[in-house]
Amino acid sequence: MCAQALRIAVVGYGNIGRSAVEAVQAAPDMELAGVIRRSAGGQVPPELAGIAIVDDVAKLGKVDAALLCGPTRSIPETAPIYLRQGIHTVDSYDIHGQKLWDLRQQLDALGKQHNSVAVVSAGWDPGSDSVLRALLLAMAPRGITYTNFGPGMSMGHSVCAKSKPGVKDALSMTIPTGTGVHRRMVYVELEAGAEFAAVEKAIKSDDYFVNDDTRVFAVPSIDALKDVGHGVAMQRKGVSGATHNQLFEFKMTINNPALTAQIMVSCARAAARRLRPGAYTMPEIAPMDLLPGEREDLVKSLV
Repeated sequence: MCAQALRIAVVGYGNIGRSAVEAVQAAPDMELAGVIRRSAGGQVPPELAGIAIVDDVAKLGKVDAALLCGPTRSIPETAPIYLRQGIHTVDSYDIHGQKLWDLRQQLDALGKQHNSVAVVSAGWDPGSDSVLRALLLAMAPRGITYTNFGPGMSMGHSVCAKSKPGVKDALSMTIPTGTGVHRRMVYVELEAGAEFAAVEKAIKSDDYFVNDDTRVFAVPSIDALKDVGHGVAMQRKGVSGATHNQLFEFKMTINNPALTAQIMVSCARAAARRLRPGAYTMPEIAPMDLLPGEREDLVKSLV
């Protein structure tokens, strides 16, 4: 075990931020430097009593890594602030495809320039599920993998829906229909005077929803519906060498923010202890680098 604890800052205190504080406090090789909030001078939640709450990381002294727990679309602006100060960053950016790749490239250049590490998309999908898909591909190089999410609350989609004009609160449920196809059931609590048709159009035309079967409903209260549970069922059927009909299945049912935060904490450890400056996604990180302890001991216990 490393003698000196890593000092970790949690940036943002929503669903993921709350779970991130708990995960840092539970980590044997970390200490919570503090929480960074825009409203640092406001009312302090009871569970943060005795914890430094600031609006600028410079007020926390030495910080090894920052867990960026804000909305996905804030990450391209937020991560560079910390990387330029030599502070490693971990985010749970959850938009797949070209935008994720572009962000990785942007942060890679900054990290190399400022001797810092960015771990991009360190949630469970993209994130740990991406690692599993890579492993399944190694096990059966030819074949098809289906990733079926839910049923459960998608935090990124819910935040996106809530950001639309006229929406007081929102909940986006992901419903798997099979073979990697999903339906988005979006429930919105409208502001007084808001037009449902305009809200529905804004949600359905957003990049988060435009490629899925999205159905929007107005409800009197989101609190009455909210459950942060989620899950995934992954299946690959393929060929190992020349042998067909290899079938692999993975399934989990989880508390969404708790798992996301735990993965972010594990990636912060890899960023600070093992990785060279630059940006990484989870499949690029050795699984042992996510764990506390000395590598030799981990090899003895896990292999």
